[in-house]
Amino acid sequence: MKIFYWSPFFTNVATIKAVTRSAESLIKFPRDEKYKVSLIDAIGEWEQKKDTINKKISIIKLSNIDLKKYLPKGGFLKSRISYLTIFFWNFFKLKNLINKEVPDFLIIHLMTSLPIFLSTFFDSKTKIILRISGLPKINIIRYLFWKIHANKIYKVTCPTKKTYDFLIKKKIFEKQKILILRDPIIDMKEFSLKKRETNNFVSPIKQKYLISIGRLTKQKNFELLINFFYRSSDKYPNFELVIIGEGEDKLKLKNLSKRLNIEKKIHFLGYQKNIFKYLKNAECFILTSLWEDPGFVIVEAALSNIPIISSDCPNGPAEIIEKNGYLFQNDDLEDLLKKFDEFLSTNKDTIYKNKLIIKKRIKKFSTYQHFKKLSEIIN
Repeated sequence: MKIFYWSPFFTNVATIKAVTRSAESLIKFPRDEKYKVSLIDAIGEWEQKKDTINKKISIIKLSNIDLKKYLPKGGFLKSRISYLTIFFWNFFKLKNLINKEVPDFLIIHLMTSLPIFLSTFFDSKTKIILRISGLPKINIIRYLFWKIHANKIYKVTCPTKKTYDFLIKKKIFEKQKILILRDPIIDMKEFSLKKRETNNFVSPIKQKYLISIGRLTKQKNFELLINFFYRSSDKYPNFELVIIGEGEDKLKLKNLSKRLNIEKKIHFLGYQKNIFKYLKNAECFILTSLWEDPGFVIVEAALSNIPIISSDCPNGPAEIIEKNGYLFQNDDLEDLLKKFDEFLSTNKDTIYKNKLIIKKRIKKFSTYQHFKKLSEIIN
């Protein structure tokens, strides 16, 4: 059975990990059914990642030109230009590939309109599995596009129950087509290897520290985190803050920490290949995102067995934490400060029990659980 993945990206997003781990699960776990798995390279996006991908997964390049490096990035207008460029650049290339290879399934994550359009108007035999995350804005264009092409979409998968309920309510797709397929966030073999690396790791931060991880972008709302740290520093002067990640807001956030005169207590560590080295010794993990779905780092923090304070943002953290962590109102500094006080006043036994409950709950985000559900869908 041929399974192709379509997910063009031009910035480092969590979807990359979701796609590669999903593809790898089809190679790793099957006993009887054999899958031929391929990632479609639309703009050169997989070129730099190919050394990290299972060698049994093929990368099909639609072009030898690395279009990715020429595409404009940042801002709504630039992203629309890039989107349209990718659409028209790959229109006939993708059409010809599907006609030639006739994959049984095409699983699509990002920039989904092109494969959906081709499937409808060129009557492809390939079955489309559309992944929808978050709570997408259903404007008239998107509504009509999905409605027109709904019959050609084999299944619609969602990583969280909130997205599932949202799509059921919108009544664009038939109810039986919509399924929850959790992202394959936890790879236990990879986690074990990375955990082993932490055994001899000596942290450069000697003080107690709080930690947050993510791309330094508007979505992750690190500005709120830094303002929280500034406000809490007088009351709790013994804490420092570790921020792991890269992004376009890095300079802005560093300047904010300087203006607030707390730059010596905030450690911007950039991209880290093994985040578990720093999660291991943190007092707690704080997620300030404006939206997630469900949030890779919150699952990885839970796997590291540390307490979690998170914004109750759409779409996912509440499903993971429920009543066993600390949820503050989205983008609410005062409520974050309140929840931090609450965390510090909670007795150790309660914190320990909550960590175990959350850790048990995140098992549904393992690569094996993802494979089991995906194999049910395609078989």
